[in-house]
Amino acid sequence: MPQLLPTRRTCTVVLLAQLVLVPVVWAQGSERLVLPRLDGPIQLDGLSDEPAWEAVQPWLPTQYEPDNGAPPTERTEFLVAYDDDYIYFALRGYDQDSTGIRSNTLYRDRLSGDDHFEILLDTFNDNETAVLFTTTPGGIRKDAAISNDASGGGIASGGWINGDFNTFWDVETVVNEEGWFAEMRVPFTSLRFQDEDGQVVMGITLQRKVARKTERLVFPPVPSIANWAFLKPSLAQKIVLEGIRARKPLYVTPYGLSGLGQSFPLNDTGTGYPRQDDLKGEAGVDLKYGLTNNLTLDLTVNTDFAQVEADDQQVNLTRFSLFFPEKRQFFQERAGIFDFRTGGLSRLFHSRRVGLTEDGQPVRVLGGARLVGRWGGWDVGFFDMQTAESDSLPSENFGVLRLRRQVFNAYSYAGAMVTSRVGTDGSYNLAYGLDGVVRLAGDDYLTLQWAQTFDHERIDDGDLDLVNSGRFTAEIERRRRRGLGYTAVVAWAGPAYDPGIGFTQRNDFTLLEDAISYTWLPGETSSLIWHTLGLAGFAFVRNGDRSIESAEVGPEWEFAAKSGAGGSLEAKVLFEDLLVPFALSDEAVVPAGSYTFFQVGASYHVSHTRLFQLRPRVEVGTFFDGWQMTAEVSPIWYVSPHLELAGSYLFNRIRFPDRDQRFDAHLARLRIGTALNTKVSTNAFIQFNSATNTVSANVRFRYNVREGNDLWIVYNEGLNTDRHRLTPTLPFTDSRTILVKCTYTFHL
Repeated sequence: MPQLLPTRRTCTVVLLAQLVLVPVVWAQGSERLVLPRLDGPIQLDGLSDEPAWEAVQPWLPTQYEPDNGAPPTERTEFLVAYDDDYIYFALRGYDQDSTGIRSNTLYRDRLSGDDHFEILLDTFNDNETAVLFTTTPGGIRKDAAISNDASGGGIASGGWINGDFNTFWDVETVVNEEGWFAEMRVPFTSLRFQDEDGQVVMGITLQRKVARKTERLVFPPVPSIANWAFLKPSLAQKIVLEGIRARKPLYVTPYGLSGLGQSFPLNDTGTGYPRQDDLKGEAGVDLKYGLTNNLTLDLTVNTDFAQVEADDQQVNLTRFSLFFPEKRQFFQERAGIFDFRTGGLSRLFHSRRVGLTEDGQPVRVLGGARLVGRWGGWDVGFFDMQTAESDSLPSENFGVLRLRRQVFNAYSYAGAMVTSRVGTDGSYNLAYGLDGVVRLAGDDYLTLQWAQTFDHERIDDGDLDLVNSGRFTAEIERRRRRGLGYTAVVAWAGPAYDPGIGFTQRNDFTLLEDAISYTWLPGETSSLIWHTLGLAGFAFVRNGDRSIESAEVGPEWEFAAKSGAGGSLEAKVLFEDLLVPFALSDEAVVPAGSYTFFQVGASYHVSHTRLFQLRPRVEVGTFFDGWQMTAEVSPIWYVSPHLELAGSYLFNRIRFPDRDQRFDAHLARLRIGTALNTKVSTNAFIQFNSATNTVSANVRFRYNVREGNDLWIVYNEGLNTDRHRLTPTLPFTDSRTILVKCTYTFHL
């Protein structure tokens, strides 16, 4: 490996210059780096030692954590360049102890406490959306999409990061006694960008994670001004690429599927559950065409999602619907453009309403089209899909149109969305929404939203009340990690607000919500990176009589340590006013009435870089007119790069002594991941839920020849654990399927 690192004195000068100049870049947004064009071929082997790389000036990172702004403890170089077809990224990750380099998994789209090299690309230079490309010393590929400038929700909630996004790119890595090295190649056909007068401006942030030290190195230098600041497109370095020829890629991906399904329905006489076999055979095709370099059309015929991982089961201790995230690949590309959240988990459009019943059962998707990208300064998202008739639903057409563009400044936007759901039985639901985010000053942002829905029942009855079918939200927040932070929300929803392809947990309310916090960054002498003390509360008020329906208030303390550990402590007072009884189960029912109760909780997690990790959580306190204890533990063991074991066990114990009622719920999950290499892997996901008296297994084998070319073998089984709860006695096996699916992508 050639020693291409500049001298220590040069590094010091460059680092000091970066620290001085980067705040100017953030403030002015005018500093741009012109990327060099490669003058020779690159052999993608992980070693950036070709003559073409010698003309590329390395970029030198600084620490993001644990000591923000400090020089790296391990010598690191980033290189970026491009040619007519690809943009290339290289890492020279020198390491004084190469035996300490962590590479815990070979599983696609997974980081398991590994060392890694990550690139963020804001391809539209909109300071809001980006794509991520990540690799590890083992050469795995992980890609994701970021929306909303990495604000609102977070990684744990999936609020702004879409980890199910995948696209076409390549990477090779090498580990030797000097460290680890990587070369990454992303085709321009996988990126959507805006060409202005022969120039393309993007934002870029590069990272190296030294896992054993919990050290994150970034270029450009990024201050700890917000949670996940290193993933904020608005803090990325602006780069310029010149003379990129527009590509109009055409990808055609046919698939074939065959398999056997078994079910055990109750017979017509109600005396037993005979087995029914169902031979399955399907074929379909997906087409992706780049209309321009920033506008992509997807067409799909007889869409299938057989290889999608099963949902994580949940235990519902509330009287509201549970929320499940979208995992299907078709809905993932630039999913951020379709994002229209109306507060909490509620949203005007939730793609899981398409092709799935309310209880998560699949409905055949006959076909559809999607158009995403940018046109004339507007972010554009459109899709239309047609589903077949099912036992519980008519054949339906689903349509969505989303438009959005920047206004006032690079950190503000205004937009609109229209949705439709039309059934062949004459049913329909229409909705529209208007939204905007305005950067007021510094880190202070104002969000305004208005949405309204119309359905066939109300319109047929002549009910055209425009107010009762609407929802309004106003939010002001400070998006900052250091120092004072706050959020204040006022929201209102009418009794008839019902987004047909959205998600909402309640309506006919006025919401008042606020939170205030203060975050300390103790510095180099402390064992903590940051810790936050906050106070938050909310109240849902009924619109009719102005009485409080639900309320909560309490303090919370959170911390993140330089060791990689973290945790939280919280206490809260809750109020619930039930107009009707609330059933946890057939044996435990909370009567109508007003209840005030108190709960405390704590959580902790060890460093994610450990081979064995443990994440305990506990919550205790009163619960309506009884008491509750919740305990959860989530262990992970990276046995080797070829085998990982992960599990979780959640126990809820609820008692109502005055009524001699009880409710116990056990939810256990086990994941077993095996990987022969980065192309061949198996994932088994087994769940036990005592609330539903079921065990489910989802086993998926994947041979990923290359992106878009896959062989899947999928096995699903559902078991009844309490067979005697119904008459006649339930069968031990509830359902079983085994499927083989092949996809092959033609690049035309």
